[in-house]
Amino acid sequence: MPILSPDAIEFISRSPEQTRRVGARLGMLLSGGAVVALEGNLGTGKTVLAQGIGIGWGATTSLISPTFIIIRRHTRNQDDEHFYHIDLYRIAGSAEAEALGLTELLGDPGTVCVVEWAERAADLFPEERLWVTLRTLDEQRRSLTFRATGDRHRAIQEKLRKELAGY
Repeated sequence: MPILSPDAIEFISRSPEQTRRVGARLGMLLSGGAVVALEGNLGTGKTVLAQGIGIGWGATTSLISPTFIIIRRHTRNQDDEHFYHIDLYRIAGSAEAEALGLTELLGDPGTVCVVEWAERAADLFPEERLWVTLRTLDEQRRSLTFRATGDRHRAIQEKLRKELAGY
């Protein structure tokens, strides 16, 4: 697992199942106010990673792609926190995302937000976030590059690095 810079690490996933497990590890580290932005082309594994994040966070319902709904809210049993799975694929840009209430959700202390196609409204994201870029390497392998900004998200990323690298 290369450390690209103090605020970025790269992980190579060898299967959708491994991508989902990485997401589950990340999801266990998230609490209210966390923002995870997912960027990547079609088929790079954004939804698979988001599903894993939801599993690790403790969502009581399965995450399915919210492409047509745009925003899906999930809950968990242990508290009042909400998990928002957001897909910006069908939006025209930042103005439309803002009209949907995206800025009210991002960074809210009672919510965890995971946003697919985040690059479509990148200017709306708070400075404090974890940005994940997914790239296809071949039919099975995907590169996941995690870039954290802000102390809180850097701490989450460091814990994830230790979980994945074992040191």
